[in-house]
Amino acid sequence: MRGKAGTAATWAVAPEMNMAAPAVSENASPCLIEPDLEFVEELAAYGAKDFTKCYQCATCSVSCSLSPDQDPFPRKEMLWAKWGLKDRLLKDADIWTCYYCGDCSTRCPRGANPGETMMSLRRYLTAQYDWTGLSKRLYTSEAWELGVMGAVGLFVVALFYFFHGPMLTDRVSVNTFAPVFWVEIGDLFLAAILSTFLLSNAYRMFRHIMGEEQIPLSVYIQQAPIFLVNFVTQKRWRDCGEDGANEATRGSWLKHFLLVTGYLTMMTLIIVFLRWFQTDEVHSVFHPTRLLGYYATAVLLYVTVDMMISRRKKELEIHKHSEFSDWLFLILLFSTTLTGIIMHILRLGGFPLATYYSYVIHLAIAVPMLVVEVPFGKWSHLMYRPLALYLKSVKEAVGR
Repeated sequence: MRGKAGTAATWAVAPEMNMAAPAVSENASPCLIEPDLEFVEELAAYGAKDFTKCYQCATCSVSCSLSPDQDPFPRKEMLWAKWGLKDRLLKDADIWTCYYCGDCSTRCPRGANPGETMMSLRRYLTAQYDWTGLSKRLYTSEAWELGVMGAVGLFVVALFYFFHGPMLTDRVSVNTFAPVFWVEIGDLFLAAILSTFLLSNAYRMFRHIMGEEQIPLSVYIQQAPIFLVNFVTQKRWRDCGEDGANEATRGSWLKHFLLVTGYLTMMTLIIVFLRWFQTDEVHSVFHPTRLLGYYATAVLLYVTVDMMISRRKKELEIHKHSEFSDWLFLILLFSTTLTGIIMHILRLGGFPLATYYSYVIHLAIAVPMLVVEVPFGKWSHLMYRPLALYLKSVKEAVGR
């Protein structure tokens, strides 16, 4: 028989291809494995260039401090990727339990780069969960990513051009130029749209991983804290590389944690407390919104600059193979923070027109970043990774 890509199909006992499967009797029925070699080219578009060098020595799984004795990764994912077993990859939660410390790639004797392969698989899965098809285009085409960002940015500029309020020049009055009520409406509308995309994609992830398994609702409820804790803290990341040589991993976790707290703090100020955050009154430095805003700004600026420098120098294994989407995300986050600082300085300095223009520029960068990254790009990982850990714990709770 022939495989999907014109290669000979292979008959094999299922557990031999699925190293995560439990032991079976010698009379287990064989199944037909049909390699899809076109998948090799498809995965390369998401950043995986060297995984075909893997010869299944299992050094990667042995190197990983998070890989369990039963159901180890990333060895099985490397095998499935080479064979193009997309159905197995779609059902696999372990792709998301890798935090890319880089130990596996550093120790791989063949240079197959399993760490970057797992990262590429996460990009690929993000595209599979997305029912709009936009994630695939954004991850595989720089022109599409820049085009979508530019289109959304121009839309924001057009909204302000046609619908802004009076531009007072005798004093700075941001709330006259951009009435807080309408900005709040826009924030809530954007949050609803992005949440709809993200949650619907997360549901598709749930269906892929859990399949048709019937598990009592009580088990899902009992395991819910796993999702909440990992969503808030990503605490499992702290254990990544603890048994290996990569001591920088815990520092990476802390920077990532600070980045998320800064991002979520700023999001909360803008969406929930905008009436107290976007005000024409000059608050004291110790006003709660001012303190929280300064914290978020400082964290976002420091971490984005640090990450860009690390990617430029290729200091950490995780930063040695940066894709265009990785750079664009950091640049947008840095630019959003920087334009926010500039606007604040101009506002305090009493430059009306410059403040209004910088306000529009700030939103023309921030909104496209949110529209693309939250449901379709890197920020979606904040939902998918804890969800994968949660679903994995649900399965383990019922012995599956």
